[in-house]
Amino acid sequence: MREVKVKTILNKHKKRDEWFLDDYSINPYYGCSFNCVYCYIKGSKYGREEFGIKINAPEILEKEIRIRARKREYGFIVISSSTEPYMPIEKDYKITRKLLKIIAKYRFPVNVATKSTLVLRDIDLLKEIDKNSILPKDLKGMRKAVVSFSISTLDEKLAKIVEPMAPPPSKRLETMKKCKEEGLFAGICYIPVLPFLSDSEEQIEEMVKIAKEYGADFVLIGGLTLNNAYYKFLEKHFPDLVPKYKELNQKAYLMKLEKLANELCRKYKIKNSLM
Repeated sequence: MREVKVKTILNKHKKRDEWFLDDYSINPYYGCSFNCVYCYIKGSKYGREEFGIKINAPEILEKEIRIRARKREYGFIVISSSTEPYMPIEKDYKITRKLLKIIAKYRFPVNVATKSTLVLRDIDLLKEIDKNSILPKDLKGMRKAVVSFSISTLDEKLAKIVEPMAPPPSKRLETMKKCKEEGLFAGICYIPVLPFLSDSEEQIEEMVKIAKEYGADFVLIGGLTLNNAYYKFLEKHFPDLVPKYKELNQKAYLMKLEKLANELCRKYKIKNSLM
């Protein structure tokens, strides 16, 4: 990874995301060493081949968040929307931890999206944020620190192929459980489930059931954004599935997935939203 300097770090969204409730996002790094084959960023304008450490991110955030706090423009900050905030390099650089310290200082709520066990290092700051942050008026009653663990499959052999450098799903579940034991608001994002690989009714029901057993506060289930990188993965590992993907009616598929997710979350008495 190379060190880079950025001009801005706090991204203000035009519209709050309905699922993650974020008004802002922060990405401490460029690229991601977890190298998940389904990553939607690979097919977007934000996709990068190289990795970069935003070495001056804490300094820039201090300036930007101070202005927002002065105007009382409080809102959820998601860390991260286009990279993993707790890649192994974070152990040395601690960029994410430095950013969380500043967020805690200015009392903004936060949603940490991760696949990593390293988030446990920052439990102290997440507790401080949860206790002291200021919520937007229309989100009254929400917890102020959220930890969302992303999982695309419970099959550890498949996970090793599709998420080659990420901790296995079992480790993520255990880490989520530890966050819960520390009193944090934490849950599972089965996003994306993979068509014909991890999206059968039986597989999704098992996902919801396991999340409940591990004490998740919520379960979010979402579909896949197809791109060329993912098709290359299919051609290499599951060539028989390529025609099925090309015939997939994305709109109908997502509607069916949402219906199933709602039914299963009701069955297992677990929230399928953050609110």
